[in-house]
Amino acid sequence: MDAKHKFELITRELQEVVGEDKLKEVLSERDVKIYWGTAPTGKPHLGYFVPMYKIADFLEAGCHVTILFADMHAYLDNMKSTWALLDRRTKFYEFIITEMLKHIGVPLDKLKFVKGTDFQLGAEYTLDMYKMSALATTRDTQRAGAEVVKQVETPKMSGLLYPILQALDEQYLEVDAQFGGVDQRKIFMFAREFLPKIDYEKRIHLMNPLIPGLGESGKMSSSEPNSKIDFTDDDAKIKSKINKAFCVDGQIEGNGLLAIMKYIIFKHLNKHKKHFVIDRPEKYGGKIEFKTYEELEEAFASKKLASVDLKMGVTAELISYLAPLREKIEANKKLLVAAYPED
Repeated sequence: MDAKHKFELITRELQEVVGEDKLKEVLSERDVKIYWGTAPTGKPHLGYFVPMYKIADFLEAGCHVTILFADMHAYLDNMKSTWALLDRRTKFYEFIITEMLKHIGVPLDKLKFVKGTDFQLGAEYTLDMYKMSALATTRDTQRAGAEVVKQVETPKMSGLLYPILQALDEQYLEVDAQFGGVDQRKIFMFAREFLPKIDYEKRIHLMNPLIPGLGESGKMSSSEPNSKIDFTDDDAKIKSKINKAFCVDGQIEGNGLLAIMKYIIFKHLNKHKKHFVIDRPEKYGGKIEFKTYEELEEAFASKKLASVDLKMGVTAELISYLAPLREKIEANKKLLVAAYPED
């Protein structure tokens, strides 16, 4: 694969790329080193497959990919994970993300897993944190974390440190690029501004779109149980959540069900050379089949496909898609219970 094709594969379906010229320059010389970080707070859910499929693209393009389990960040973000739970939640995240990657056929031998506290407590890293703290104002760091760090009227110092650590991770993980959702943009721009101020290079930033949740608010969030499909949801719960999902006939914008089909299910179907089949009763038009997501979207936009039928098809696909992962969680239930004892 030449540099042009690698660039297209790395950037396809991303909402934004900052540092395109640098990305092309690196690709002309060698493979790109990328990291994606996740803080072990709430339980991972269906939406986590969106970055997993993008990581699969990076690996196909020959990138060296590091997955960071940002345990320190989880604590700094208003103690979303307490110090006592930090290690147990990190273990659960490593387990579930490993199983998700296996589920979509990502070769784990090409990946590197790193835990934040393995390097963020070192003397050199700590000194750099102080250096950056001396340059950035509280306004800088609060604004940088506005879309990611929990916002409260009187923010704790820990939340203000969060963007500083995320910026330094780019240097200490020795990467060319950081990958994340577009909600990370302000932190990425903070890193581009402040890393050069302590004599480090600014990195490339690759931003995924955020897929809408199942509710009318449009957000998929761990704090909104009905906005997402949890890996621990049984068949009845999945069906109930899909049936209650906000879905207006003909409306594409903000439709969480279509987003699930585009960014998750069709990737799975395409890989296995399968089509999306909705098995309607004959009196309602009978079985209907879609070869591509574009066909599905066109049918829904033109109201040839009704919301009730879309929901039926999505429910059946999700139950089938998640079944192997739910079996893995059930077989390792001790990890889940230890990480989330309150559930």
